[in-house]
Amino acid sequence: MDTTLPTAIELQVVTPERLVVSASATAVSLPGKSGCLGILPGHAPLVSELAAGVISYEREGATQRLAVSDGFTEVLPARVIVLARTAERTEEIDIERARSARQRAEERLKRLPDSQDGDERSQVLAALARAIARLDAVEER
Repeated sequence: MDTTLPTAIELQVVTPERLVVSASATAVSLPGKSGCLGILPGHAPLVSELAAGVISYEREGATQRLAVSDGFTEVLPARVIVLARTAERTEEIDIERARSARQRAEERLKRLPDSQDGDERSQVLAALARAIARLDAVEER
């Protein structure tokens, strides 16, 4: 039996509309609901819920980044599959549009009464998280 660990991870990021990334990586960082997940080749299997945030991965000595919103990931020793509601590469992100979306969400959040619970607050917070994820992804572009 071969007990050597893999030296790379096959990363696939998929949305309902398309395959966003299919690449071999040496390390992957994911925004989990409970915090950042750092994945290296040979990682123990796990399934986790994703939060809106930035996925980064090392490929050929360079760090690649993408913004994602909610989803799930399956991690295996040599493969990471991300199923996200949305995912955008940094070159696809319109920075001004993301800034405007963040500003609109912040303004809507300020206008909501403190006692406001439920769907409207959740939708505004989700929109704010998506805008922040987009801006964080392009921060180092």
